[in-house]
Amino acid sequence: MPTYTPTERTQVKRLPKRAVYDKAQVHAILDEGFVCHIGFVMDGQPYVIPTLYARAGERIYFHGSAASRMLRSAGDGVQVCLTVTLVDGFVLARSAFHHSMNYRSVVVLGSARLVTDNAEKREALHRFTNHIVPGRWEEVRQPTEQELKATSVLALELNEVSAKVRTGPPLDDEEDYALPIWAGVVPVQMHFGEPVPDGRVPPGVYPVDTNRLRSRGRNGAEG
Repeated sequence: MPTYTPTERTQVKRLPKRAVYDKAQVHAILDEGFVCHIGFVMDGQPYVIPTLYARAGERIYFHGSAASRMLRSAGDGVQVCLTVTLVDGFVLARSAFHHSMNYRSVVVLGSARLVTDNAEKREALHRFTNHIVPGRWEEVRQPTEQELKATSVLALELNEVSAKVRTGPPLDDEEDYALPIWAGVVPVQMHFGEPVPDGRVPPGVYPVDTNRLRSRGRNGAEG
């Protein structure tokens, strides 16, 4: 089964039993998430910026305004750290010390590349749109040349990658199991509510089917 080779920078050292380098599992985490955090240093000041992203095979695209300081900096070849985290449950133990969370997270390190080819940029925007709502790109007006120019897209290759996963119940100290305290896992799930129109939707136009949102993550991510 294909795996990412851990490097000195991506080798999980704390709780290594939670480390995951399997590509299929890493891709599944990335495809289920929809917000990443990009960390970088500019003029000695560290920044961490949340933004949307989409995976295309062994590459991550992320974007924002062309005036974004983070995108200009990253586009110049500044090293970045991209993270995605999914929370699956609150782990409640009998002691405060052993409380935890069940989660799945991915860390990607590397140098982001500014996408200058219009065809690749349009394909990246296609993936952003359909990553959130599968099939949405095919329903809406396509970006104009001016809109493409106003949006910067960066690509980050999945070369230095690691994931970390925690599952299961709390692990209490043996003497604490006799305490009359409830312990276990409270599952955490994303819930989509009923779509709310913006007030200018013409009569007869139906809202987005939220079942399509539930299938997100399985569309437009090749590899």
